[in-house]
Amino acid sequence: MKKLIILLLLNTGIVLTIHAQSWASGDNVVKIKTSAICKMCKERIERDLSLTKGVEQADLNLKDKVVSVKYNPQKTNSDQIKLAISKIGYDADELIADAKAHDRLPECCQKHVGEHGD
Repeated sequence: MKKLIILLLLNTGIVLTIHAQSWASGDNVVKIKTSAICKMCKERIERDLSLTKGVEQADLNLKDKVVSVKYNPQKTNSDQIKLAISKIGYDADELIADAKAHDRLPECCQKHVGEHGD
């Protein structure tokens, strides 16, 4: 009986270790192209995404305008994250920014005519 309990505990430990390694390796990270322009955009997107259900971490690279989002797949998914970015006022891959949210952004953060397919 003791051997069975020890074997079960070892097995459980292995499964938990594999799960933790999977999480740490970034299996639940999505990269989304945005229409962000400046440091204020970066701060806004990262802050607002951090308040989004299931989002663990967001980091926007302003050079390529791509936000990397680490998330809990049991609470959200990439489509919901894109929708959240759109509702903040920015494009998210193929999803165009919500017009009202975009218009509330500071002037320097708004897309100019001719940018991003306008």
